[in-house]
Amino acid sequence: MPEITHPSQLPAVDKVLQAPGLQPLRQTYGLEACTQAVREVLGGLRQQLLGGGKAPLLTDPASVVQAAQQRLQQRFAPRLRTVFNLSGTVLHTNLGRALLPQAAVDAVVQAMTAPVNLEYDLEDGGRGDRDDLIEALICELTGAEAATIVNNNAAAVLLVLSALTSAGERREVIVSRGELVEIGGAFRIPDVMTRAGARLVEVGTTNRTHESDYRQAVSGNTAALMKVHCSNYAITGFTKAASDAQVARIAHDSGLPMIVDLGSGTLVDLRAWGLPYEVTVRETLESGADLVTFSGDKLLGGPQAGIIVGKKTLIAQIKQNPLKRALRVGKLTLAALEPTLRLYLNPEKLAGQLTTLRLFTRPQADMQAQALQLQPVLQQALGTAFVVEPAPMISQIGSGALPVESLPSFGLRIGNQGGKLSRLEARLRQLPRPVIGRLHDDALWLDLRCLEEAMQATFAEQLSLLKP
Repeated sequence: MPEITHPSQLPAVDKVLQAPGLQPLRQTYGLEACTQAVREVLGGLRQQLLGGGKAPLLTDPASVVQAAQQRLQQRFAPRLRTVFNLSGTVLHTNLGRALLPQAAVDAVVQAMTAPVNLEYDLEDGGRGDRDDLIEALICELTGAEAATIVNNNAAAVLLVLSALTSAGERREVIVSRGELVEIGGAFRIPDVMTRAGARLVEVGTTNRTHESDYRQAVSGNTAALMKVHCSNYAITGFTKAASDAQVARIAHDSGLPMIVDLGSGTLVDLRAWGLPYEVTVRETLESGADLVTFSGDKLLGGPQAGIIVGKKTLIAQIKQNPLKRALRVGKLTLAALEPTLRLYLNPEKLAGQLTTLRLFTRPQADMQAQALQLQPVLQQALGTAFVVEPAPMISQIGSGALPVESLPSFGLRIGNQGGKLSRLEARLRQLPRPVIGRLHDDALWLDLRCLEEAMQATFAEQLSLLKP
């Protein structure tokens, strides 16, 4: 093909659109999108020529179609993609936190494809309350009098504080300085309180807060006392903290409610499965808390949600707050949450059916066997630039749950032999199903805790694409 030096020599848009290779693209993406892609390709070539450059030799209609196809594939490719989480963090906030159990997945699909009784009372044919779908179940599992659901735990805290401080002059909420936490994305408890219209009253010091600090801070302007579970950090050493029961007693002596923000929140004693202890929602209520907030997509193992449980009168007050409607959840969240909660009714089978708990309790020996199988496959794909070896590792639960606790794990350690680990880490992220590992201590670590057996073949098949 002769060299193209002027825009007039480029093929016309209509000619490219009639090219045989474009017809399948029209069936997939539509004529309008294909026309736009062709114009963009030709426009780029035109600018190149007008700038004094020379267009590539492959400017015939077939080559323009090929370039347009690449643009179309990129434009229509989903931005939300499934990945392999080999980071060593099970509840990885940036990777979507808890994976839903199959029962929840099935329920969501059903709710997406058919009408449901979201706010319809099937008994009397009148309008219902969407909280009624799961309130009784939550109360059974936690021992609470009532419950309501919003879209995440930050929203739950915001709603609770707004409801308890929006009426009258009682706007102050007492919190220990050591519990003024910051969660991901620089969201801080003091900022949430300000947005809710509450006035923060800090008591104690960063490392030590006594009962007397709370008692002395109570005034005629106090609306509530609040405890915040430090789920994403730990203060050790010379420390002192008043217990939930102690703070609840101080609040009740003054006729005030006591709130506990559990953050992650668990419905079961994790020690039953050999995991570290984390206070349960039921235990928190039994200690005297009037309201407890916690997440649905962390230790609970369900969808993103903020769950508020506690006294019936306070929950009723919260549900009357205008923010409740703005923060309420939709049918898909409720569809996923209900079957997840029902799994807790059968604790004997919970570890096998609740994905999150199953990942927490994976035997290290299973991951070691998996690493031995995958090591030669990955080594062959990478060649001699890197050394791949099975290695013991330490997983973490993640998402602000049990911050100083770890889980013995196993995986693949990739060492550097003249190659660049950061470049390899990027190549893994560019695979058809991206692989997310962890760069640490001059090595790339691929923790296999979250690579269950059903996914192993898919993971191994795409490793050949890493070959130089």
